Amino acid sequence: MVEISDDDFERMVADEFDALPDDMVRGVENVAILIANQPIGERPRLFGLYSGRPLKTRGVYGYGELPDRITLFKNNMQEHSADLDALRSRVRITLVHEIGHYFGLDDARLGELGWA
Repeated sequence: MVEISDDDFERMVADEFDALPDDMVRGVENVAILIANQPIGERPRLFGLYSGRPLKTRGVYGYGELPDRITLFKNNMQEHSADLDALRSRVRITLVHEIGHYFGLDDARLGELGWA
């Protein structure tokens, strides 16, 4: 397990998002990336969660609609990472996985692509 401060984790998430290829994040709009700790005992244990309506199933955003959300669960990622490099890798994979859900990819397809 690796420990990291909230500020350092936020910087890591921002750095990993900024390092994603342009063709992967092009079209990602009105999505908030949040960091939280998943409550102990809540199941299933997740590294991340996309909340919203996938791009391929929606029309256009209307006035006043809240953004979709990608929540990264810091406590679960820390618990399953041996060091900072492993944590950074887990953050990247989780971001890509949840962005995939935003674009409408299901877990089976994300697995085929290596992002599940």
